[in-house]
Amino acid sequence: MLKLWCQSQNQNQIKKLHCFILKTIANPETFLLNNLINAYSKLNNTGYARQVFEEIPQPNQFSWNTVLSVYSKCGNISRMLDVFNRMPKRDGVSWNLIISGYASRGLAIDALEAYKLMLEDGGMSLNRITFSTMLILSSDNGWIRMSRQIHGQIVKWGFELYVFVGSPLVDMYAKAGLIYEAEKVFNELPERNVVMYNTMIMGFLRSGMVRESKSLFQDMPEKDSISWTTMITGLTQNGLDREALVLFRRMRLEGLPIDQFTFGSILTACGGLQAIEEGKQLHAYIVRTYHSENVFVGSALVDMYSKCRNIKYAGSTFSRMPNKNIVSWTAMVVGYGQNGFSEEAVKAFCDMQRNGVEPDDFTLGSVISSCANLASLEEGAQFHGRALVSGLISFITVSNALVTLYGKCGSIEDSHSLFDEMSVKDEVSWTALVSGYAQFGKATETIDLYEKMLEHGLQPDGVTFVGVLSACSRAGLVDKGKIYFESMVKEHGITPILDHYTCMIDLFSRSGRLVEAKDFIQKMPCTPDSIGWATLLSSCRTHGNMEIGKWAAESLLELDPENPASYVLLTSMYAAKENWAEVAQLRRAMRDKGVRKEPGCSWIKYKNRVHIFSADDKSSPFSDQIYAELEKLNAKMIDEGYVPDVTHVMHRVEESDKIKLLNHHSERLAIAFGLIFIPPGLPIRVVKNLRVCGDCHSATKIISKITQREILVRDAVRFHLFKDGKCSCGDFW
Repeated sequence: MLKLWCQSQNQNQIKKLHCFILKTIANPETFLLNNLINAYSKLNNTGYARQVFEEIPQPNQFSWNTVLSVYSKCGNISRMLDVFNRMPKRDGVSWNLIISGYASRGLAIDALEAYKLMLEDGGMSLNRITFSTMLILSSDNGWIRMSRQIHGQIVKWGFELYVFVGSPLVDMYAKAGLIYEAEKVFNELPERNVVMYNTMIMGFLRSGMVRESKSLFQDMPEKDSISWTTMITGLTQNGLDREALVLFRRMRLEGLPIDQFTFGSILTACGGLQAIEEGKQLHAYIVRTYHSENVFVGSALVDMYSKCRNIKYAGSTFSRMPNKNIVSWTAMVVGYGQNGFSEEAVKAFCDMQRNGVEPDDFTLGSVISSCANLASLEEGAQFHGRALVSGLISFITVSNALVTLYGKCGSIEDSHSLFDEMSVKDEVSWTALVSGYAQFGKATETIDLYEKMLEHGLQPDGVTFVGVLSACSRAGLVDKGKIYFESMVKEHGITPILDHYTCMIDLFSRSGRLVEAKDFIQKMPCTPDSIGWATLLSSCRTHGNMEIGKWAAESLLELDPENPASYVLLTSMYAAKENWAEVAQLRRAMRDKGVRKEPGCSWIKYKNRVHIFSADDKSSPFSDQIYAELEKLNAKMIDEGYVPDVTHVMHRVEESDKIKLLNHHSERLAIAFGLIFIPPGLPIRVVKNLRVCGDCHSATKIISKITQREILVRDAVRFHLFKDGKCSCGDFW
């Protein structure tokens, strides 16, 4: 009865019992007091536990170990050592408590030193718990050599056949990548329990040995829910999402309990497959089994819906979560960013901070990437400051995102400076800078960076080659681009995707080699997408090739009948040749089919507010000032020799009206706004949703000269940095 009282979890009851013992028993037995110490220990009351211990006239070994356990478990190292040093005798339990006490506080070296002292003490106290603890400690700290020495000592002291020791030994070798040594230990064990099988299966899956893991899973005499979850997780991590889904269905048929880890893994598989219907069914099952309030499962659901491109369901799932942690918020921030909702990603990040959740490197890197997609240099710079203050700048995830941010926002010098400051660089770092220079059309710098990347022993990927090929395209380096395309396939073993083929079409087309572009398309293993056809068609318009232009337009219409690009580009070709009958016919076809041209618009940020303009737009409260500024600029531009290129106007109107239409294009309105409000000395940054037209390009060069301002325009394809009457693209875009 006294022992049952001592096992109580109620501190008041233990104290009452303690008082009762003091009042009624003159000389309590050591056994009883040991139970009191143990009870106080479980309630984390170290003061009373020590007091009871000091009251024992002749503490036995159990007494000493019990009070030692109190300080070992609570991490009070100084008190733990005080008790240990006073002990008249030490056994295996004493040494194990010292080792685990150090380990629990992260003092791995001290734990190792204690283990060495234990060996010097004769080693007779060594037991399976000692070896298991030391194997786990060595594995967690990457001490492979030490782990091998401990393995030798396990064999020396005859513990190699113990399952309790064998499991961490297998796990240690598997985590170190020594899978065949792990398998040897596993096969030599005379007895294997389900934990041992699970450990070996996990080791195989970590090493990518899926076939071996399947075979061992099949041969298991007994499987628990952890066995099934381990296989499902491993299959998902090895990219076998469909097989993971099949195995999960089998697990359900077996009637085994499903926990948060199983749900997390199978939801990841659904996200990888973009299997929205299976994901919805799982969501319903999660609700029925009362797992929907689990923060781990809720985060996995948000991630699954985001990867399935159903951001509405992701948002509603997130909003219903009663508890959210950094993983939940990160899943939502990343989900918004990956689905093109960059503004919502930034807002979610700010909401996360208001809720007192501190970002980690992955969250901060994701929100910086969203700022890059928005070309929002101001907000991105603020997050850069946060990265510096918090120390997260040291994480490569954050640094890579910042390199991309400054590159996409046109500050390529800042991007390169950040890159140079990075102590560690990976393939993503190099690719981010390569892509940044490529967007500026700086072919020489892009190619030099690519060659240096190879010299550093880093392997380029498909994204790297998109940057290199597009740089060659924008600089007119056709032969060099062809060489890189061939090396991508033959030397680096990268199978081209549509992005690479589109770069090659662009490479030939921009240089006016339209026949070669057509020949390349006809030899492609797949047909171009709408971007590829529109790229060819746009160049046909520039170079006046009606024959190939019609072929490209017909192909684009067949592929995407509602895409306005074919109509608009053909219309501009006919308009340039003043074939107004064909222009009218194309416009009727657009109207009859309900095809709408995407309206061109440009925007500029000033004082944390985005100002958007469309052609001939007078909705701005500053319209009078803007149009007055344009009139003044126009007069000065004509004095500098500016001649409007009216071939860019697709309307049959008088020459004066054509000039007026050109003068009121959206980017010119945004530039005029910038000249009025952006302080001198600061660059004017404009973003446009379409490509800059030839006339606006010529006009902006002259504006940069007469105003002595840097004007940075990011259009749908690339950056244009206008300065002193010149553009960074060299008039080739």
